[in-house]
Amino acid sequence: MRKLHAVKVRNCTLDGKHIYIQSMLNVPASDIEGSVRQAAALEKAGCEIIRAAIPDEEAVRLIPAIKKAVNIPLVADIHFNYKLAIESAEAGIDKIRINPGNIGDIEKVRLVAQTCKAKNIPIRIGVNSGSLEKDILEKYGAPTAEALAESALRHAEILEKCNFGDIVISIKSSDVPTMIKAYRLIAERTEYPLHLGVTEAGTKRMGIIKSAVGIGSLLADGIGETIRVSLTADPCEEIYAAKDILSAVGKGRGAKLVSCPTCGRTKIDLISLAEKVETALKDVDKDITVAVMGCVVNGPGEAREADIGIAGGDGCAVLFRKGEIIGKVSENEILSALMNEIEKL
Repeated sequence: MRKLHAVKVRNCTLDGKHIYIQSMLNVPASDIEGSVRQAAALEKAGCEIIRAAIPDEEAVRLIPAIKKAVNIPLVADIHFNYKLAIESAEAGIDKIRINPGNIGDIEKVRLVAQTCKAKNIPIRIGVNSGSLEKDILEKYGAPTAEALAESALRHAEILEKCNFGDIVISIKSSDVPTMIKAYRLIAERTEYPLHLGVTEAGTKRMGIIKSAVGIGSLLADGIGETIRVSLTADPCEEIYAAKDILSAVGKGRGAKLVSCPTCGRTKIDLISLAEKVETALKDVDKDITVAVMGCVVNGPGEAREADIGIAGGDGCAVLFRKGEIIGKVSENEILSALMNEIEKL
């Protein structure tokens, strides 16, 4: 495990013991009511840290309104205007995301750092392929992994010179191999917590695939304290995808689904059933594994480690627990019977 300088974001401690799921509001900042509704929906979906764009002074009003509605930390996304960062801190923000290089001269950065330090507000340095300094871009010729890492370290050094150390770093790229390499480089060179993500990942289908490869690879290496699956979609979809990625690398919370790919022995509509079970499990917070298997020939055997599961038959299915058959139900009763058994666990 990486040696970490632990950073607290209100009630969340970024120390590597828990991977926090993050998302960002996409409602116009001027729509306070809509932003509050979306923040509440994200929290209900399982989001643990919310980020909101603060493009102007009017948007600062979002902060107290959202904090009153949800119990999870709120991050202000600030670009260029150091005064907005200070106003956000005064309004009660839990974390600020800036790029110190575009805030202006060192004294402006120092004012932000001093304000945040006095209020125990951490700062996330956000670097991506489009934010690289001209000299770094000229040095490397392209937004390479090395360029991203050097830029992030430069910005961290700016904050360090301001006597500020509660720093989180993100160095996102839309190119997955570049993103993975950049984070591995920065993980070797700093002890600050890292926020993982593939930026501009795309629509739900490809965005999830790219994020799963990029974020998943790093989590498997023990790198990353917070994650965001950036999708051109409803932000709640980012939360569900993040949960699935965490589950796939063995760091998940809540129910996990395993299901077989089906074959010629399958005699029930397993594909539809598996999708229904997957949807139903979104609201189950028990740390269990649920299996949906196509046949009784090897279903209970292959999924014997599952806490509960079904194996399809000819218009019916058997229920099993840890590989042992506990009952039989007709096809139209499978979902309700399975969920009833889950409720008992």
